[in-house]
Amino acid sequence: MSTVLIIEDNPRNLKLVRDVLNFRGLATLEAENAEDGLVLASTEQPDLVLMDVQLPGIDGVEALGRLRADPRTRDIRVIAVTAFAMKADRDRFLAAGFDGYLEKPIDVRRLPETVAEMLA
Repeated sequence: MSTVLIIEDNPRNLKLVRDVLNFRGLATLEAENAEDGLVLASTEQPDLVLMDVQLPGIDGVEALGRLRADPRTRDIRVIAVTAFAMKADRDRFLAAGFDGYLEKPIDVRRLPETVAEMLA
């Protein structure tokens, strides 16, 4: 069973993503901020991270940089999850090193497809 770490500070979005992924048979780990997410990524070694870009404290881009700098987490695939929905935003996040991009509000049909593609 694959494990997905969800780093999301909005409780509703966190629950939605968790419920959709659990329904699809995926295990989930959860963090409400980047600091806790970085610890979970390092200790639990999830197969994939869904990272909110706008987080309190360390934002998602900075957290991605820290994941990539750590030999224990550098190879974990990370998807940016954000309300920034313009093409330039998507390009900016992919250029920053994210492996994928999901727009908010979360499309519950697209979410499992995107996750499955990243886990394949």
